[in-house]
Amino acid sequence: MSFALPLNRLRDTPTLLAFHHPTPAYPVHVLLVPKKPIATLSDLDPVADSDFLSDLYATVQKLVNQLDLAEDGYRLIVNGGKYQDFPYLHFHLVSDQVKGPRQP
Repeated sequence: MSFALPLNRLRDTPTLLAFHHPTPAYPVHVLLVPKKPIATLSDLDPVADSDFLSDLYATVQKLVNQLDLAEDGYRLIVNGGKYQDFPYLHFHLVSDQVKGPRQP
């Protein structure tokens, strides 16, 4: 994926890539994409993909802290079926807040 779009990477782990959405719909709009090709959430195997799932939640927690989203709120969204515009599993971490990122 990194070759397809110029990405502002927030996290790059062994199982996923997190980056700012290239055409954000919210003031904070981060995409989290598994490195393993998975078409939809229903194709995700809770056992075989447990490393990704653990990494996903740990990464979301770190981003919520880094972007200072906890107080004003955030959502983690995954779309499926007719609501999934792109045929590759991905998650949206979004918020209407506009605070600056925390320093690690």
